[in-house]
Amino acid sequence: MALWQFVGRRVLGASLLVAGAIVLNFLLIHIAPGDPALMLAGEAGGTSEETLRQIRAEFGLDRPLMVQLGVYGGRLVLGDFGYSYFYRRPVLELIRERVPATLLVALPALGLAAALGITFGTLVARRPTSLWSHALSVFSLIGYSMPVFWTGIMLLLIFSVHLGWLPSHGMQTVGVAGGWWERTADVAWHMILPVAALGTIFVALYSRLTRASMLEVLPADFVRTARAKGLGEARVVAVHALRNALLPVITVAGIQLGQALAGTVLVETVFSWPGMGRLAFESILRRDYPLLLGILFVSSLAVIVFNLLTDIGYGLLDPRIRHR
Repeated sequence: MALWQFVGRRVLGASLLVAGAIVLNFLLIHIAPGDPALMLAGEAGGTSEETLRQIRAEFGLDRPLMVQLGVYGGRLVLGDFGYSYFYRRPVLELIRERVPATLLVALPALGLAAALGITFGTLVARRPTSLWSHALSVFSLIGYSMPVFWTGIMLLLIFSVHLGWLPSHGMQTVGVAGGWWERTADVAWHMILPVAALGTIFVALYSRLTRASMLEVLPADFVRTARAKGLGEARVVAVHALRNALLPVITVAGIQLGQALAGTVLVETVFSWPGMGRLAFESILRRDYPLLLGILFVSSLAVIVFNLLTDIGYGLLDPRIRHR
């Protein structure tokens, strides 16, 4: 199969997934318990039937569900994400404001987790029966099994409440003075706990993947040949073994990047971080359908796009995959 055919099939499949995600998200949100008209009527100071009828008519909530879905899909094709019920502002504008804060947590967490996880996994794979190898296995199982919100709460209690070393919430100190460097340092100081909470699970995952992959590669013939040529052990491991062992890790990292952007809801809620995840949590409480749908669309799109890029990258690296 030619490369363009392979890419075309993958793009078509990804497009169908996006369309399916849009329909599924819309239906699940609208059939879930709760009425946004009641929330909006409460804010307006009245819950009479006439008030509810006017609110539903204003936002199109009195139309049949399939008609609402058609209207939403048509607007989405044109790039119109709708208006937030609560903020009375365009949904896309609200998401754009929150995405940078989410990236400030997700990208460093994944980057540090990949560096630490690959390093730990490589080191212990060289001595799989050592105490360090068994300790890493225990740490990985514990780190991967702990819910991220529980990890965040524990870090907050230890390093903020009891020790008082790190800030407990928010993205920056209220009323912080100084220039750009001072404000940047203040934001970085607030990032430590959210990044650590989100990164713990990924460190555990990457270290286990790297260890397992290295244990398969190290006994291979090409590794023994490299040693027979007189190459140093560090060069054999870093250049020959690790390069081939990283393919599964890269695959998971590409997938996890999209999932990390979509999965910061709990971390941002625990640490009151003003990102897209916290905005999603607030929109759920307020039954803000357009805002929640916009966030779910962006999150679903991120997961699907990174899966697509990973799939295409594999096809470029290994032509055999194109014929499967």
